[in-house]
Amino acid sequence: MDYSQTPLWMQDDLVKDIPREKLEFLSTLFAKGHGKSQKEMMALLMPAMRKAKQEHLTFTPQEMQAAITAIKKYSTEAELQQIQNILEKSNAQRNNSRQT
Repeated sequence: MDYSQTPLWMQDDLVKDIPREKLEFLSTLFAKGHGKSQKEMMALLMPAMRKAKQEHLTFTPQEMQAAITAIKKYSTEAELQQIQNILEKSNAQRNNSRQT
């Protein structure tokens, strides 16, 4: 990825220690999800997470938190709301899967 074409959040110091391939995965996911409804985003997210797992792209909780914080820093209000909705849905699904 050309540095001049790199999203601002990927240039943030918060994510400087996260491997480039992980950041590019998140960037692609974020770009594909831009403007999608919560339902559409969840339909996109599940296969993407399976693909990441197949490619052995796993994120530590610290990496995820740093990336989410960096993305939020450079997001519009609408994007922030979408991110919040996705995170809430994702957390609810994770909690449900732990209970079963």
